[in-house]
Amino acid sequence: MNIPANLKYTESHEWVRLEADGSVAIGITEFAQDALGDIVFVELPKLGASLTAGKECAVVESVKAAGDVYAPITGEVVAVNDAVVDAPESINAEAFSAWMFKLKPANPADIDGLMNAEAYAKNIA
Repeated sequence: MNIPANLKYTESHEWVRLEADGSVAIGITEFAQDALGDIVFVELPKLGASLTAGKECAVVESVKAAGDVYAPITGEVVAVNDAVVDAPESINAEAFSAWMFKLKPANPADIDGLMNAEAYAKNIA
């Protein structure tokens, strides 16, 4: 299973990538999309929404289940990826490229509290 070393991870299977502008891109991991199966619908948070770490903020539905996506850190939604809404299967094709939304972190240091690739690999083993 692919677990990129340049990302951070949550126990609820979200990945987090720090962007050059200080925002963070968020998506679901390969492990999560594999468990869900063929993804057919994605509901993203609203632009400008304030999200709280650990709270539900998006939904991913597959042919066999629906799963909540949780905010990995607290922050404001500064971008949403309409491409994954229009083509939800893109998450199945490349989970680590198909970001769902971007946050401006309330506290950028919160990212340091997330799991690295090695810790995430142990978590899903």
